[in-house]
Amino acid sequence: MRIDILTIFPGMFGDFFGYSIIKKALEKHIATVHLVDFREYASGKHRQVDDYAYGGGAGMVMMVEPISRCIEDLCAQRTYDEIIYMSPDGELFDQKKANFYSTLTNVMILCGHYKGIDERIRELYITRELSIGDYVISGGELAAAVFCDSIIRLIPGAMNDETSALSDSFQDDLLSPPVYTRPYDFRGHRVPDILLSGNDKAINEWKHEQSLERTRNKRPQLLENQDQDIQNTDHESEK
Repeated sequence: MRIDILTIFPGMFGDFFGYSIIKKALEKHIATVHLVDFREYASGKHRQVDDYAYGGGAGMVMMVEPISRCIEDLCAQRTYDEIIYMSPDGELFDQKKANFYSTLTNVMILCGHYKGIDERIRELYITRELSIGDYVISGGELAAAVFCDSIIRLIPGAMNDETSALSDSFQDDLLSPPVYTRPYDFRGHRVPDILLSGNDKAINEWKHEQSLERTRNKRPQLLENQDQDIQNTDHESEK
């Protein structure tokens, strides 16, 4: 997988891609991440990328021309499966979407800043808009980093044990069960004996029950979504 991140602040990513699972995936060439400073596509002595908004209002708007030149230059070099704009008014990014995007080959991510990007970029080039939550941050860089982390770790070969991702929260619309390691007893709080029983069937049943209970207590909406999905599937099969 190749990911191209368009940003005017490539330094914001720092050493983000130099640690843990993501670092190993990049070293194995399972994925590549390229930071593209689209300020280099701007014109003029000062390479201006933002300007005042037509119609007035607070905040600067990222100009259409530098972004357009950058996107068209990259698209002339390869075909992109998706050109994504990280935006608070996009679709909410979730685990199911992460699973899907992890299967793609070429992805471009546009990081906005200031008041946002000229609407014509969204109309002409963007194929998908994604949000990591119902809140606003200074720019799309942090959101792009979250997106990259969530999908690269799912690519086969990124993890030493690929089955680990299958037990993550949200993979089956449930939160993960509690996990434990040594010591067995910490200040009177002991590891549940079932986990030391060696009975795989009983352990898996315990984990599933714990997932259900944790989801019911912390995120009951997930169970409601699960029930709705089942109902929709039943309705489709009746047609």
